[in-house]
Amino acid sequence: VQLQASGGGLVQPGGSLRLSCATSGSIFDINEMDWYRQTPGKQRELVARIRRGGSTVYADSVKGRFTISRDNDKNTMYLQMNSLTPDDTAVYYCHLNAYSVPRGWFDYWGQGTQVTVST
Repeated sequence: VQLQASGGGLVQPGGSLRLSCATSGSIFDINEMDWYRQTPGKQRELVARIRRGGSTVYADSVKGRFTISRDNDKNTMYLQMNSLTPDDTAVYYCHLNAYSVPRGWFDYWGQGTQVTVST
């Protein structure tokens, strides 16, 4: 199972970006898919989560601005980020808790994509 994150870049404050996380490999079941972010010297923090049933969870700092979604046909998860501020600058990682053979339930991580919000 592999995750490929993309869509990061440089954007001005108030702008938007859409991150994508494409999954590949034989996945039998998915418990949850998430976006995390990390800045230098800080712990990785949860940004948004989408669970098996489709329910979502957001960090307070991004509620109302970010939207997590997934396209099961394309095996891809998205993070639409609007009204970006410099505080959103970070490396964004996608995460997947999934069942595959022979590993069973396992946590998979993408390689990270840099988001920079600056003038």
